[in-house]
Amino acid sequence: MERILERYERYSYAERQLNATDIETPGSWTLEHAKVKARLEVLQRNQKHYAGEELDTLSMKELQNLEHQLDSALKHIRSRKNQLMHESISELQKKDKALHEQNNNLSKQVKEREKQMAQQTLWEQQSHDHLNSSSFVFSHPFNNLHMGEAYPTAGDNGEVEGSSRQQQQNSTSVMPPWMLRHLNG
Repeated sequence: MERILERYERYSYAERQLNATDIETPGSWTLEHAKVKARLEVLQRNQKHYAGEELDTLSMKELQNLEHQLDSALKHIRSRKNQLMHESISELQKKDKALHEQNNNLSKQVKEREKQMAQQTLWEQQSHDHLNSSSFVFSHPFNNLHMGEAYPTAGDNGEVEGSSRQQQQNSTSVMPPWMLRHLNG
């Protein structure tokens, strides 16, 4: 207790001397230095007390005051921490909502793409079926008649010319008659 009173008197004496003297006097720098040094010592002591060090010299009232200051500081710290956590949660919820919307949009695009692909596949299949039915028309016996050849004619050896052509066309029934004409030609 005596040490605390001693320090109090020393600091208050230094402070009274600083207030009494004018700053513009030649020794003002030394007084200013003493004042800053005393303030630094007080701050360092308080810092140690806040860290739980050198508490042996404090009285019950000073310990209660220190405890109250620490409780108040903890409340401020927890309040700020909670505020930051709420802001972070809110931001994450916004990001989650945006990602869900983006996911829904992408799902719609995938479904539309699948629908387009199914329609394209159906169209290609119908085109292919149509081409196959067209090749059937080419291989139809009535399509085997060539220009000016309504009836088969006999050649030099007495064979019927149209029959050999018809056999060639039947073997390659996918080819249209005009292509066969050029092949036999």
